[in-house]
Amino acid sequence: MEPSNFFICCILLALGVVGAQESHERYNHLFVFGDSYADTGNLNKGLANSWRLPYGITFPGKPSGRFSDGRVLTDFIAKFLGLKSPIAHAQMKSGANKLRYGLNFAYGGSGVFDTVANVLPNMTTQIDFFQKLINDSIYTALDLHSSVVLVSLAGNDYASFLANGGTNQGLQSFIPRVINQLSINLKRIQKMGATKVIVTALQPLGCLPRITQSSSFHQCNATQNLAVNFHNLLLQQSVAKLNNETNSSTFFILDLYNSFTTVIEQKGNPKGKLKFDTPLKPCCMGISREYSCGSTDEKGAKLYTLCSDPKSAFFWDSSHPTQAGWKAVYTILKSSLAQFF
Repeated sequence: MEPSNFFICCILLALGVVGAQESHERYNHLFVFGDSYADTGNLNKGLANSWRLPYGITFPGKPSGRFSDGRVLTDFIAKFLGLKSPIAHAQMKSGANKLRYGLNFAYGGSGVFDTVANVLPNMTTQIDFFQKLINDSIYTALDLHSSVVLVSLAGNDYASFLANGGTNQGLQSFIPRVINQLSINLKRIQKMGATKVIVTALQPLGCLPRITQSSSFHQCNATQNLAVNFHNLLLQQSVAKLNNETNSSTFFILDLYNSFTTVIEQKGNPKGKLKFDTPLKPCCMGISREYSCGSTDEKGAKLYTLCSDPKSAFFWDSSHPTQAGWKAVYTILKSSLAQFF
C-alpha cells in the first residue's frame, strides 16, 4: 500500500468509515422473528387494522401491514446493515429474487407462547417456517452464518396472560417462563447457524398509550414498568449465559426500555432534531375505548381521530411508535449497534 493510501485508510478507520462499510458488506440477509414491532406484512389482511388506513400514510403511502404510519424497527435495522428491508414470509411468492435480503417471519400479536385464541404463529412456529426453507434448500446454514437475526418480543405474552385471568402477582412466576422459552428459541436459532442475533429488551409497557390513557396520557404506570424491569433483568442474565456457554458474542440486547424512556422524558431524541411535545399521547386513536386506530363503521365512516402531523407524535396508536418515534429510538441505539458489529 502506498504511504498516502495507508494514511487515508488510517483516517477512515479512525472515523469508523471503513469499519462501517465492512460491517454492512459482511452481512447478506436479515431474518426477523417476533411481533408487531417487527412485522412488515405477515398478518392476514382480514385480521389487522395495520392493513387499513391511516396505517402506512407516511410510508409507503398506503397500508402495508406495518403497525405504524410508516417504517418500523425492522426497517431501521435493515437500513443500519445496508440492506433492503426483507419481505414478509406470507408475501414471499411476490418475488423470489427479493429473498436475497432475507425474510421476515414476525406476526403482530404473537409471542413465545400462543396468544389471541391460538390463531397466530408463535415464535417457535415462526422458526419452524424458517427451518423448512433451510430443509428445502431455499437458504443454507452458510446463508445464516453471514446474516443478522432480529428477535422482537414486545409483551404480547403478558397481555394475553392478564387478559386470560392472570394477575400482576402471577406475573412474577410467569415472566421466568417467558424468558426460558425465549432462551430456548435463541439457542435454536444459534444452532441453525446464526452468529449475530439482536434480541429486544422489553419497552416500558407502563408508558404505552393504552395504559397512560387513564391518566389522560400524562403518567406512566410504575407497577407495570417494575414487571418490565424484572423481565429485562432475567433477559440480561439469560443472554449472558448463552454467550458464555458458547464463548461467543452471538447475542446482543437492543435496549428498547432505556431508548423509549429517554425519548419520552426528553420529549424527543437527545440531538434535538425530533420533538414530541406530548410523547405519551398517540397520533391515531379510537373515538372511544371500544374502537382503535383504523376502525370504521359498516358505512366506512371513521371511528378514530388522527393528529395533523405524525412526525409530531412519538406513539402512532395505543401500542406502537410512529415512524418518527422509531427514528428517534434508532438514533439512540445506533452507537450500541455499531459497537456490536
